Amino acid sequence: MTRVLTTHVGSLPRSQDVVDFIFAREREEPYDAAAFDACMTMAVSDTVKKQKDAGIDIVSDGETSKISYATYVKDRYSGFSGDSPRNAPADLKMFPSFLQRIADSGGTPQYVRPMCTGEVRSKGQDELQKDIANLKSAMTEHGISRGFMNAASPGVISLFLQNDYYKSREAYLAALADAMKEEYETIVAAGLDLQLDCPDLALSRHMLFTDLSDEEFVNVAQMHVDALNHALSDVPQDRVRVHICWGNYEGPHLCDIPMSKMFDTLMATKSRYVLFETSNPRHGHEWSVFRDRKADIPEDKVLVPGVVDTTTNFVEHPELVAQRLKRFTDIVGTKRVIAGSDCGFGTFAGFGAVDPAIAYAKLAVLSEGAASVPGE
Repeated sequence: MTRVLTTHVGSLPRSQDVVDFIFAREREEPYDAAAFDACMTMAVSDTVKKQKDAGIDIVSDGETSKISYATYVKDRYSGFSGDSPRNAPADLKMFPSFLQRIADSGGTPQYVRPMCTGEVRSKGQDELQKDIANLKSAMTEHGISRGFMNAASPGVISLFLQNDYYKSREAYLAALADAMKEEYETIVAAGLDLQLDCPDLALSRHMLFTDLSDEEFVNVAQMHVDALNHALSDVPQDRVRVHICWGNYEGPHLCDIPMSKMFDTLMATKSRYVLFETSNPRHGHEWSVFRDRKADIPEDKVLVPGVVDTTTNFVEHPELVAQRLKRFTDIVGTKRVIAGSDCGFGTFAGFGAVDPAIAYAKLAVLSEGAASVPGE
């Protein structure tokens, strides 16, 4: 009998030792490189063990060594310098007192976001190879057979590290796709699944493209997908996961473009697994989009709905998790559904709305709820 497998979006809370090392590097302060590497190795082992203990089948390294899921590329690729303009999401701008409250509480992470000011080229795969080695070693140590590693999509890089060098957005995306291609292929060649983080396909609508109509934004998003698919041209589709989201933050989210308008874009990605939000109050109803468009879901797609929210310290009841999953297994069957989280629990190093211990409690109820969904 096939049961519903479990995974999550990728990033997990880092220990304080890890955070201290990452920010020392981020601020270009002196640090012991050998001690940094040893700390990351130990932390990844601990992170994988915690995922196993929580019942997670398909694990990650928690993005332990990365400052964030997108801006880490500035450390691994040339062509970035200076600083990119900060732009708050449009929904937060609608409520300036709430935006100020977030800023005053320290809820806005401070890290470097350089612009693209030169040709984007890889500095080599050394840091990536260390991440791969740490994850594979931890999986072997703890008896885990399947893992995935996150990588930034060309589109999300262009969202956070904006272009001040290439003649057009299309040219910048093409350069990023060419540069990131080797990273994607290296992850898959190592025996890991590849996850592409693509909030540019939804979040950027109310961050960077607020002056466009929804229809115009969909055209931009398709351009991003075309660049991504080019970068994945030599990667087997069945090894690829794509995650779309509207921003991993507590807020009104009144400006989020609906899933109904991004459905075709998401399905057009060269991926077998599609991860998306369906737990938070703004997107919990959108399971019905998949029901109503069942005929338009390619037969090779596996749905990975988020069944726990990553912006609240409420721990969902396992029966609620099972109910959320059953909506999707009723559409495509148990074999084509994997239980996931809405977003990551440690999107930025040292910052996260959810307490680290509660994050793993959420993963445990994710697994408990998934186990109660009837198999096939």
